[in-house]
This record gives sequence, structure tokens and C-alpha cells, in this order.
Amino acid sequence: MTIYTDTTKRQDFMYLYDVSDGNPNGCPDANNLPRIDYETNQGLMTDVAIKRKIRDAIALTNEGEDGYNIYVRPKGILTREQEKAFEHLSKKESDQTAETKKDARAYMCEKYYDVRMFGAVMNTKKYNCGQVRGPVQLTFARSVDPVTPIDLSITRVALTNATDTKKGSEDDTEARSGQMGRKAFIPYGLYVCYGYFTPAFAEQTGVSSRDLKLFFESLTSMWDYDHSASRGRMACRGLYVFSHDHKLGNAPSDQLFDQIQIQRTSASGQAAPRSYKDYEVKINERLPEGVTLTKVVDRFESMPLLAAN
Repeated sequence: MTIYTDTTKRQDFMYLYDVSDGNPNGCPDANNLPRIDYETNQGLMTDVAIKRKIRDAIALTNEGEDGYNIYVRPKGILTREQEKAFEHLSKKESDQTAETKKDARAYMCEKYYDVRMFGAVMNTKKYNCGQVRGPVQLTFARSVDPVTPIDLSITRVALTNATDTKKGSEDDTEARSGQMGRKAFIPYGLYVCYGYFTPAFAEQTGVSSRDLKLFFESLTSMWDYDHSASRGRMACRGLYVFSHDHKLGNAPSDQLFDQIQIQRTSASGQAAPRSYKDYEVKINERLPEGVTLTKVVDRFESMPLLAAN
């Protein structure tokens, strides 16, 4: 067991990934344009979107394994999953005693990876399994620099239906014209996400060292399981984990995150960044006592940043 997969230690981590010519997280209220901070034009990706990728990676790499089911899955019905807990306990839907809810909650934590890692609100009217506060929490991801959302027109030479254009007719066997569409993307963005692992919550949900190991492995590989034409090229570029000797922590997380600085390289020569190679990561290796930094992934040539005297 490595220090950063030790569930008895508090873990704070910084996650870097990038996107090239893709849309990492479109907003349905803005015609699926990439999400941005309208004051700074920095790109955004929600925590739930990142968790979706992790869930999909776990489901793919641990398919059929007991204890690694996914509660929040595409096209799933949550109460159907909660019903399985009641069936296991030989309880009826109407059984709403505190003991039943407690046992159902324990079952959901045991069988569903995302419940014991991220938590879940399951206190529904049907098959009430209570609430779980997960030990792993993520922030929104934000791009280091402003991004430029681009919305391009695209054409398709085929029609869905014969009458989809004014020139179309039900009697046509071939399309007389094509159709127009839109495609939104950003040319490049390096995103930073922060995360936290709390041992006290892990004890309550039954998280194992393997669970935590799979979580960090998913962060490094999940983009390879999620290719699509809309997302372009996405990849993990950095994963830095601060492990504390004390389960409550030896230093504030913000103080630790400030030890890592990301900046443009002076030799990049680009007016706007187009690669992670246009950045450099500087790390202050003088950490507070009781804190260990593990560079799980470091695609940058990290340079030591000496602390001020």
C-alpha cells in the first residue's frame, strides 16, 4: 500500500488535465457551448461531470465484480437500485424504521462504489436508504488561462427524412441537399481540479485502500475510456497528492496547494497556449512537517521553487 492510498490518512490532491480542439463539458442552457466563467473567460468543468467519467471508468474496469456496482449510471433508475437493498434485507417498501434505513444504507455502501466514495442522497419516499456523505469531494475544474469557445457550422450530405428541406419530397429516393449543424469546442485549455479525501467519512462508508487506489488510477486513465468526436483530445497531465500523517491533517489544504504553481513558459513563443508544453510546474518541496507529496503523474518538467527565507 502506498502512502497516498492509505485510507487512515487525509489526502489533498491537485489534478491537471487538458483538452485540445474539444468540448470538455457543454452547457445545455447555452446550446452546448463549453462552460466558462463569464467574468474571466476561464473554462469550467463541473465536479459532477468529472465524477461521471470516474464512475464510467470504474464500471468498465471492474464490470461484474461484487462491491463495484455504480449507483448513478446512465439511464438508471435510482429507486430500482435502492429496492435491491430492501430485497436483500427481506423488507417491504413500506418498512421505514430507523433500523431498516441503517441496514439499507450499509448495503448500498457495500455494493456501490460511488455511494461509499462520493456519497448519495437516498432518503426517497420509496425504499428509503438514508443519506451518505462520501469521503472524496471534488471542486469544479477551472482552466489556468482564458479559453475561447468557438461555434462552427458543419454540413451533412445526407438527410434524416426526405422532407427535411424545402427541396425535399416524400417521393425522393436521394437527398437533393444536405443539412446544416453546429459544433462547439475550445482550441486548448489546461484545467485544474482540487480534491479531498477525509478518513473519518471513509470509516463510515467502508472505503478500502483498493477503492482509493482505483480512484486515483481512474483519474489518470479515464479520458482514454471516454473518447468522442465532441471532446477532441483530453489527457491527464498531472496528479499531485499531499498525504498527512494525522487523519485530521497536518496543514491547511490551501497552504499545500499554494506550493504548486503553474505558469506559462518563457520559451513557448505562443500568443495563446496550445499544449501543456507551453506551461511549467514549479513545486516548493519544503513541505510542512508530517506532509508527504507524491507526484502520481507529472508530465511537466517540474522545477524546484525555493521557499522564501
